[in-house]
Amino acid sequence: MVAALVLSESEQVLTRARAGDIAALEQLYRAYEVPVYNLARRICRSVEDAEDVLQETFFEVCRSIRQYRGDGTLWGWIRSIASSKALMRLRRNRYRDTDELDEEFHQPVTRGESGLRMDLEAALERLPDLTRAVVWLHDVEGYTHEEIAGLMGKTPSFSKSQLARAHTRLRRWLGEEVA
Repeated sequence: MVAALVLSESEQVLTRARAGDIAALEQLYRAYEVPVYNLARRICRSVEDAEDVLQETFFEVCRSIRQYRGDGTLWGWIRSIASSKALMRLRRNRYRDTDELDEEFHQPVTRGESGLRMDLEAALERLPDLTRAVVWLHDVEGYTHEEIAGLMGKTPSFSKSQLARAHTRLRRWLGEEVA
């Protein structure tokens, strides 16, 4: 876990935040704003959407901090709120279907001696929104298919199939052999 996520005196800060102490709520915001923004930016396509998700996440944290039961880590609780807010943003902004064909995403690429010249970041950007979200939540954030399904209102098999298709596309776009 990132060192910035470790709050000194975290129990006292949490207790004060639950009591509505503005300074404690600001400490929580300062401790978690960067990882929340980074998560939102990976799921959402635009900086503006990620900033909105950051704001919506901490509005929800402030509104719901009294309900935080402490079953898991505080970061885990905040991360689940941020993931949910980012996925809701995708649903609101949805302008494509998750089963779009690769041809609809065709972008000119440069081929050289070593094959396809594209970095992982650019390849991830080519994925449909929900597919990219599944890849990020599973491969980077460590969510299970069951957790992703719950967040997205889908089935675990949806998450598994989206991940498998994404991995196949990414391997192809990155010039790796696909068996």
